[in-house]
This record gives sequence, C-alpha cells and structure tokens, in this order.
Amino acid sequence: MNTPSYADEAVAHLCNSDPVLRQVIQQIGPFRMMLRRGRFQVLVRAILFQQLAGPAAHAIYKRFVSFFHPRAFPRPQDVLDTPDEHLRSLGLSRQKITYLKDLASHLVSGRLDLRRLSRLDDEAVIKELTQVRGIGRWTAEMFLMFNMGRPDVLPVDDLGFRNAVARVYRIGRMPKPAELLTLGERWRPYRTVAVWYLWQVLKEPTSKAGAGLSSKRNSKPLRQPLD
Repeated sequence: MNTPSYADEAVAHLCNSDPVLRQVIQQIGPFRMMLRRGRFQVLVRAILFQQLAGPAAHAIYKRFVSFFHPRAFPRPQDVLDTPDEHLRSLGLSRQKITYLKDLASHLVSGRLDLRRLSRLDDEAVIKELTQVRGIGRWTAEMFLMFNMGRPDVLPVDDLGFRNAVARVYRIGRMPKPAELLTLGERWRPYRTVAVWYLWQVLKEPTSKAGAGLSSKRNSKPLRQPLD
C-alpha cells in the first residue's frame, strides 16, 4: 500500500481554499490515506465487509482467503468453481455468495475488465462496477478512492462523511447531498482528501482531532456557511 502522489499538493490547496478544513488538517496532521492494490481482492473485500461489524468481517475475510491458499488471493475462476456449501461454511451468507459469484462471472466472461478501468473517468468506472450485483455507488466510490487513488471523489451518501460535516461546520443537522456538493466545490479537484480528513474527526473521540474540534476552549470557531 502507498500514499497517493497528489497528497502534498492537495493539502496545500485545501488549506488555502477552506479555513475550516485548514483547522482540521492542522490538528490531524499529514494525509495518510493508504491505497489497497489488487482490484479483484478489493472488490471481494468490500462485498464481504458489507453490513458486518469490523471483527466479524475480518474473521470471515481471513477464512475466505485461507480456504483457497494462505499466501495467494483466489482468482475469479476459483470462486466460480467453489460449491456454495463450501463458501457457506466460511460464514458467507447466501446473498454474499451470489454477489461474489456474479462479480467473478463478470470478470471471467469479460463483461467487466478491471484493467480497462484506468482509462475511464470516475462516473464511467462507477457505471462499470455497479453492473455487478452487490456493488452500489458507495462501494464503487470507495474503490475509486482506496484502490484507484482518484483524487476528486465526493461520496455524498456516506454517513460518516455527513456526520463529520455536521459536526465540523456546526450546522445542527445532517447535511443534504446537494449541500455537500456545494461545499465540495471549494475542495475541487481534491475532494477525496477533504473527505478523508473529515472522516478522521470521527475516528476516535479521545484523539487529538476529536478533542480539539469539540473543545469549548477552542478559540477559533469552526462555523462556516455551507453555501
């Protein structure tokens, strides 16, 4: 895994374009979003982690990888060749088995070419990925950010991002997607980096960022209009 190459330029841009976000950046520190390589592996992981708490998802994912080979991730054909009952024994639901096999089928048949995605813009990548059952827009956006390293993704439906905006910009309610799009205009072309920093605010209540942003002793209020 590695940090995106645009990190320093993005941080400088965001500090100059948004004084509220600049305070967040100063408290969080360097941008450390790590990219996950292996496109099939990233998509499988995303499907397995859906609607599960972290420890349970990690346990199932580990069993899934170890079932095929402890040192190598399975290929799409391996998933297709595995009987459903074997996958069920690993803790996968019938629905997730359907999703995994649909993904594998798309790849084996060539209906989805993960190598081709690098030549497509963000919306085209989302369109390609969401033809697979179990992959919605949010999952595709996370793929753009954490696998492809795209710098300008704004997941307006992400609950953590929305909560962070409500807290940091002190708007007193959950922001609407249209408001997030308006706010995000000041972050272009590095909305991915802005979202990452806002996520960090909610990670640990006792962290430097969490404590600093909620402290009544903070001399610089974070309120700023969304429009």
